Amino acid sequence: MSGYKEIDADELHAILATGKVVLVDVRSDAEAAGGIIRGAQHIPLSLLPVKMSELVGDEPLVFYCHSGIRSAQACGFMNSNGRDQVFNLRGGILAWGKAGHPLASKS
Repeated sequence: MSGYKEIDADELHAILATGKVVLVDVRSDAEAAGGIIRGAQHIPLSLLPVKMSELVGDEPLVFYCHSGIRSAQACGFMNSNGRDQVFNLRGGILAWGKAGHPLASKS
């Protein structure tokens, strides 16, 4: 049993509208250069262990990647390190785009 929950693109879109979430893109630099979900922080999965201290607070954490596999690993890692309210975007940025939601330029 995993300690995180899966959400779909429309659920994430609704959550982002509340502004009460931390969104993290765990894709590579090259992947993120092609566009990110507006408001996302970019922390490649390989750097998550050294940058997890940047993800403090009580806000829910939502991770995404290309298809949902690496972000599921990120969720499991954060959950195993004591973080609650961790969510994985099912299907990743592919599902986000398929649902018709926009991408932003990486800042």
